Amino acid sequence: MALSHEEQTRIDLAATFRIIAHLGMHEAVANHFSAAVSADGKQFLLNPKWKHFSRIRASDLLLLNADDSACADHPNVDSTAWSIHGQIHRLLPQTRAVLHLHPVYTTAVACLAKPHIPPIDQNTARYFNRVAVDELYGGMADTEAEGARLAGLLDGKSRLLMGNHGVMVTAASIGEAFDDIWTLERSCQILVTAWSTGQPLRVLSDDVAEKTARGWEGITDFSRRHFEEMKQLMIDADPSVLD
Repeated sequence: MALSHEEQTRIDLAATFRIIAHLGMHEAVANHFSAAVSADGKQFLLNPKWKHFSRIRASDLLLLNADDSACADHPNVDSTAWSIHGQIHRLLPQTRAVLHLHPVYTTAVACLAKPHIPPIDQNTARYFNRVAVDELYGGMADTEAEGARLAGLLDGKSRLLMGNHGVMVTAASIGEAFDDIWTLERSCQILVTAWSTGQPLRVLSDDVAEKTARGWEGITDFSRRHFEEMKQLMIDADPSVLD
């Protein structure tokens, strides 16, 4: 029997948590991923409060409604998750997946006085002129107003480098979002390593960087395949992700 859209989304999102934990990109029992399951984007799945990514199963994910403020009172809903993900799914219906992380290298770049990702290779060039930056970190994002502000910064962009905080990636599918945040962290690792040499960077020209970024945008099937391969690795290692 074929899986329903929600059932498949649950499996894909649960697998994403397992993948991120496997890669060491998680943050204790914090951070949140969400994925829309309704056509209008307002019904979405979210990980429960303070559950380790490596243990999340498809059935653990909470089904919430961005228009229902009562969801904020659910005992397993983290206030920051509701504030951020609820507002993004309410205000940006085209967004189907939202991944928020504090990975080491991307967060390090976000902590610079002027966070930026210069195009120095094929990975970093993927983000040429394609990353919004938030320089107004004011503590835990636990209000709907703060979530709406972040959603506003994402309007027209799919990635947000969150100054003094971390990163947010949005996409039309879970697979594309996963590959994007993975490549973003790899880009920042390459960048921080290059900076650490103390030598001048050889930055790509704007023309080459733009051409490369457009090339990335033309291979979303690569991103989805990367995710499917990683998902299968997680299922093979521990089928409980499907439960």
